[in-house]
Amino acid sequence: QVQLVESGGGLVQAGGSLRISCVVSGRTISDYAMGWFRQAPGEERDVVAGISRSGGSTYYADSVKGRFTISRDNAKNTVYLQMNSLKPEDTAVYYCAARRSLLVGVSRNEYDYWGQGTQVTVSS
Repeated sequence: QVQLVESGGGLVQAGGSLRISCVVSGRTISDYAMGWFRQAPGEERDVVAGISRSGGSTYYADSVKGRFTISRDNAKNTVYLQMNSLKPEDTAVYYCAARRSLLVGVSRNEYDYWGQGTQVTVSS
């Protein structure tokens, strides 16, 4: 049974930074490509960033390019999302997801396992 648990969300002012984490248990994270998604109230759950199983390839949504960085530490079974220059429109619940593949996934239906989410709120 694979479980994903996010942490590190919170309230931050616009222009600030936050790092959120996702710990995988039940299987080694090196078996999975990983991704971060977000969902604001009344909106669809959209991809934010993804990283391949090796960590050698990444993907970013246009809205976060240059501001967010996804990384993984397979020894710690953890994937991170470093978020800089945060904007109020980044406010959402952020979800971690795992994909049984070598390759980065860029859509919701490509992922097999999901965490419960962590709230990120950016005040103006």
